[in-house]
Amino acid sequence: MEFKELIQKRYSCKKYSDKAVEAEKLTAILRAGRLAPTAKNSQEQHVYVLQSAEALAKLDTVTPCRYGAPVALVVAYKKGGVFTYPGGKQDSGAEDAAIVATHMMLAAADEGVDSCWVNFFDPEKLTEALGLPEDEGILMVLDLGYAAEGAGPLPNHGSRKALQETVSFL
Repeated sequence: MEFKELIQKRYSCKKYSDKAVEAEKLTAILRAGRLAPTAKNSQEQHVYVLQSAEALAKLDTVTPCRYGAPVALVVAYKKGGVFTYPGGKQDSGAEDAAIVATHMMLAAADEGVDSCWVNFFDPEKLTEALGLPEDEGILMVLDLGYAAEGAGPLPNHGSRKALQETVSFL
């Protein structure tokens, strides 16, 4: 599928079948994240793959937004290892992790795997539930799987503001 078509057709899946994500497709998705650019090439991201019933149950205690996905990727970054902007008030951790997550989300679509970017959770509670290192910041969870019958984009999926409302040329 051409990239333009992929980004138009991809949507946030909110209902998954119980079909497992094939190991080779999951590996391709994870490799896409590994190739994502990060500030100063620090590569401080860490992706946690939740597939076991136990791990997914822990995730479910923190968010209702797994939607039955058989795989969830928790995308985190090491807080102390990222680039700090001049002025010291901002760092690249969240943006680096977002680029990694976006690469994986688009790679999933390219592999025919549906996904949903989940940010409806308390990162501290998820860190505690999964026993993750406290020096990492969790950016998001990426649900992965195959859409259940009848699943599809939300009614407002195709609604976009005009380009001139979201872009300014200076």
